[in-house]
Amino acid sequence: MTTLTEYLKEKRGEEWREDLRKKLKGKERTDIPRVHMPEQEPLERVKYQNMEVNLGLTEEQALVEASRCMDCVNPTCIDGCPVQINIPEFIKNIERKEFALAAQSLKLTSALPAVCGRVCPQEKQCEELCFYTTKLKKDPVAIGYLERFAADWERESGKMSVPECAPSNGIKIAAIGSGPASLSFAGDMAKLGYDVTVFEALHEIGGVLKYGIPEFRLPNSIVDVELDNLRSMGVKFVNNFIVGRTASFDDLKAEGFEGFFVASGAGLPRFMNIPGENYNGVMSSNEYLTRVNLMGAASDEYDTLVMRGKNVAVIGGGNTAMDSVRTAKRLGAERAMIVYRRSRIEMPARVEEVKHAEEEGVEFMNLANPVEYFADETGRVNKMRLQYMELGEPDESGRRRPVAIEGSEKDIDVDLVVVAVGVSPNPLIPSCLPDLKVSRWGTIEVGDNMQSSIPVLFAGGDIVRGGATVILAMGDGRNAAKSMHEYLSEEKK
Repeated sequence: MTTLTEYLKEKRGEEWREDLRKKLKGKERTDIPRVHMPEQEPLERVKYQNMEVNLGLTEEQALVEASRCMDCVNPTCIDGCPVQINIPEFIKNIERKEFALAAQSLKLTSALPAVCGRVCPQEKQCEELCFYTTKLKKDPVAIGYLERFAADWERESGKMSVPECAPSNGIKIAAIGSGPASLSFAGDMAKLGYDVTVFEALHEIGGVLKYGIPEFRLPNSIVDVELDNLRSMGVKFVNNFIVGRTASFDDLKAEGFEGFFVASGAGLPRFMNIPGENYNGVMSSNEYLTRVNLMGAASDEYDTLVMRGKNVAVIGGGNTAMDSVRTAKRLGAERAMIVYRRSRIEMPARVEEVKHAEEEGVEFMNLANPVEYFADETGRVNKMRLQYMELGEPDESGRRRPVAIEGSEKDIDVDLVVVAVGVSPNPLIPSCLPDLKVSRWGTIEVGDNMQSSIPVLFAGGDIVRGGATVILAMGDGRNAAKSMHEYLSEEKK
């Protein structure tokens, strides 16, 4: 195995390399420990809704971490990336201290590198297929941290690069919804020369990036910079516009739109259909997070109200549940609880989000499930009855099925319950298009190329998947852009 010192001797001898040699002399690259990203202190960050927890890597940390990358001949990490970022290329640019080139490399395939560097589950995707993970059984290269570093460096440098776009072909394309799938689609179509307009029903552009993810995890200012970059590429944005209500598909066709990409998301909340769910103080995570994240309910400067509680229970074990319970802590909850019917191991939330929640004082009530809510004389929830569970045989998801333990019920005091057990697809677009094929779950049916039963209409993201990650939605957007370009090019022959 080549030592890091020997490896660096093959490169140019810039001053930073000499510093690196001194710090890591004699160490194998594979012996360098994975970097730890600095974080705000838990007792301080929990006071603020808009204080980002992760602080990002220093330049020195980024250089050392980038030096761990083996630059594999067959980089399997790329296979784990839904948008196919050339991961070794951008990391080696960081190692060479070519930070601007690293950012430009990311933008070749990703419309949202600063977003993805913060919220993508790299540990289940690119990092899971890293050589360190698969062959050496060591901690993978911190690909997500390095992606964030490159994107943040470019933004803070004040010299944002704009990806090269082909000359305009004059073909108008409509993207419905402004979440990650649409933004990824719009970026790729703009690069191909199309005239793209993104229509958003809400007053803010960004979709789930704005209404669903708290600022302590993804600041709105970061999203806005990514949006400005798309505007620089020629993408147009129209908010407060509901396709199917403000204007129909036929109206848009009459205006000259020739292709449509539907990424209207899965904004319909699910509940558990148990007694007491209609009491005041029981709400969906969609409503709770949208009021706080998008409508300013956490600030005294806004008129939007959101219920606050001292004893808050969040039902669910995914990232949305973690976002909700950590938001409750920041809104003054003295006791903030995650109630999840499986064990800690089966929780689908990112390990980092669970860690941060625990550091902030969140209580985890695993192997428990609410079966009924009770209210006081005003109709506000004041107790929940929990049924304790044990794990049985695996279900269709591959996780062990929770089985109720008879006689184990227990009442817990609560004054706010946030239900985060999943979402359903937005039904508006399918209801407007009777020829559009949908599944029994209400998702739009598409082929591998993201094309629907209506040839000019493609779809992706949660309206197809029923609920997934930001990066999977972005992958759908890229796939749809490629396929729509091929379809329209063939039609124009």
